[in-house]
Amino acid sequence: MAGLIVAGIVALLLILTIGLYNGLVRERNGVQNAWNQIDVQLKRRHDLIPNLVETAKGYVKHEREVLEGVTVARNQAVNAHSRSGQIQAEAQLGSALANLFAVAEAYPQLRANENFLKLQEELTSTENKIAFARQYYNDSVMTFNNKRQEFPGVLVAGLFNFKEEPYWKLPDVEQREAPQVSFN
Repeated sequence: MAGLIVAGIVALLLILTIGLYNGLVRERNGVQNAWNQIDVQLKRRHDLIPNLVETAKGYVKHEREVLEGVTVARNQAVNAHSRSGQIQAEAQLGSALANLFAVAEAYPQLRANENFLKLQEELTSTENKIAFARQYYNDSVMTFNNKRQEFPGVLVAGLFNFKEEPYWKLPDVEQREAPQVSFN
């Protein structure tokens, strides 16, 4: 009789462990899927930027530093290898693009250029898609990290080496401020 009770407890613990493990795998895969959705939009963004910079070059000749900043930030974002590195590089790219658009405001010919307007509209649309994908990613990360940190999931997560996933957030306060542009 005691052997049957022990076998029942072991079976129950095994079923609980399997259920928790499978739940963690599902949530981790959800995080990966959410990241892949961001990656698709970032690729689109990265493809649009060189065309935008080339279009702007003819008009903003005196703003070479801004154009180079966008190009450098884009290259860093494309070449980032880790999730946290890519999150930081994309924040820098967003800031560089904001500077470019702020500078473009001072050039009426550029703002009137059909190619520039079309690229700016495409980029704005892409930025909106990235924002929605980031929100979905962060929601997925929260669900996974909660499941990973709650008891008894924390035991299974530790046993099977499920690591905490990073949130997509702005790395520092400067990223939250609007760029200041002055032509004085």
